[in-house]
Amino acid sequence: KVKKMNIKIKPVKKLIGDITVPGDKSISHRALMIGALALGSTRIKGLPESDDCNYTAKAFRDMGIDIRKESDVTIVDGKGLHGLKKPDNPLYMGNSGTTMRILAGILAGQDFESTLTGDAGISARPMRRVVEPLSMMGVKISAKCDGEYPPLTIVGGEVRPIIYKNLIASAQIKSAILFAGLYSKGTTKVMEPVRSRDHTERMLKYFGAKIKIEAKGVSIKGGSELRARQLKIPGDISSASFFIVAATLLKGSRIKIRDVSINPTRAGILKVLSMMGADIRTVNRKRQAPEPSADIIVKYSRTRGVTINKDMVPSIIDELPVIFVLASLSKGVTVIEGLQELRVKETDRITSMQNGLESMGACFKVEGHNVVIKGVKNLKGAMLKSFGDHRTCMALAVAALAAEGDSEIEGAESVSKSFPEFFDELASITL
Repeated sequence: KVKKMNIKIKPVKKLIGDITVPGDKSISHRALMIGALALGSTRIKGLPESDDCNYTAKAFRDMGIDIRKESDVTIVDGKGLHGLKKPDNPLYMGNSGTTMRILAGILAGQDFESTLTGDAGISARPMRRVVEPLSMMGVKISAKCDGEYPPLTIVGGEVRPIIYKNLIASAQIKSAILFAGLYSKGTTKVMEPVRSRDHTERMLKYFGAKIKIEAKGVSIKGGSELRARQLKIPGDISSASFFIVAATLLKGSRIKIRDVSINPTRAGILKVLSMMGADIRTVNRKRQAPEPSADIIVKYSRTRGVTINKDMVPSIIDELPVIFVLASLSKGVTVIEGLQELRVKETDRITSMQNGLESMGACFKVEGHNVVIKGVKNLKGAMLKSFGDHRTCMALAVAALAAEGDSEIEGAESVSKSFPEFFDELASITL
C-alpha cells in the first residue's frame, strides 16, 4: 500500500531552468505490449518508473515474457503473437485503465482464459466500451454489472474482423480493437468522430503490422508477425504541461523542457495555450520513428480566455485540469465544451478541480457538459484534496504556486501513478 502523504506548498516568485520529464506514459504502455508480441528483443530507452507502466510490465512477466533493465534501457524478449502463456493468477492492473482496456484486446486472441482486476478506483471505471466491440469480434468477454465494471474475464480464441464505428474518440477503445484485429483472418477497421491519439497505429506500423490510416479511421490486417525494434520514449507532454502552465503564470519565469513528445494527436495543449497568448516555442525538433519530439521553451505571459470546442478535447483530455488553472487566472472567460469523458477518469476531474479551485477563490461553473471559467485577479492558498488523482494533484500544486498564501494538498502520493519525482523536479527550478 502507498503511504498517504500531504504536501505543503508556498507561493514562489518564478521558475527558471532546464528540466526533463518522465517518458510518455501512453507510448510506454504500447512499447511494452508490442515488444512482448514481437519476435526478438526490443530495446526501449527512457521508459518511466511510474506505477501504471510497472503494472503493464508485471502483467506480461506473469504471462512468461522476460522484461529487464540495463541502466536506462528496458529489454523486452518478445515471443511473437502467440507466445504468451496462461497466467497462474488474475492479472492486477492497479489503477491503470489504459493497461486494462488495451490488454483486453491482446488477450482476445490467446488460447487461454484470463481475468483482469485492479484497485477500488479502476473497479468503478466503465469497461462496456471495450466489452461491446470485442464481443462483436466473437470474443467471450464478461464483466460485472452487465459488462460495465471490472474485473474482466476473457476466454481467448478465434477473432472475427469487424468495421466498428466508435461514438467517442478514445485511443484505448481503438487500441483494444486493433490489437484484437491482429489475431483475425481479415481486415478490422475502427472509425471515430474525431481522431484520437495515434500512438498504437504508429508503433504497430513501426514493428511491421499492416496498418492503413485514413482521415477518420484506421484499419489493420490480421496475421502479420511483428519484429523487435529499438526505440526511445520522448518526454510525456501531459507531465510537461504542469511546468508549462506554471511558467506561463509566474512573472519572470523562463524554462526549457527537453525532448518532449509533440505528436499532433496529443499536443493540443500547445495550440490551446498559444490561443490564450502564452509564450511557447518548440526548438530542436526530432522526427525519429515512431514519434516526433522537441524541446519546449516557455516564458511568463499574460493570458486571455478562449472558447475550446469539443473537437479539440481528445487532444487535451489529460491536460484539462491544468488548463482550468490557467483559465482561472486569465483575463476574461474561458469556455470548454464537451467534457463528459473527464468525469470517468481516475476521478471525476470536473468535480475534483471545481472543488479545489473554488476553495481558492476561482469562478468555476459547470453548464451541462461544458465548463465556464471567469478569470480572477488572484487565487488564495487553501486546504486542497487530490481525490486520489495524480493530475488533479499536480494541477492544484501549480495553482498553489501562483496563489497568495500557503496551501496544503491531501493525497499527494497520487503523483506516483505517472510522475513520482514531480515535487522534486518542481523544487529544482523554483526561485
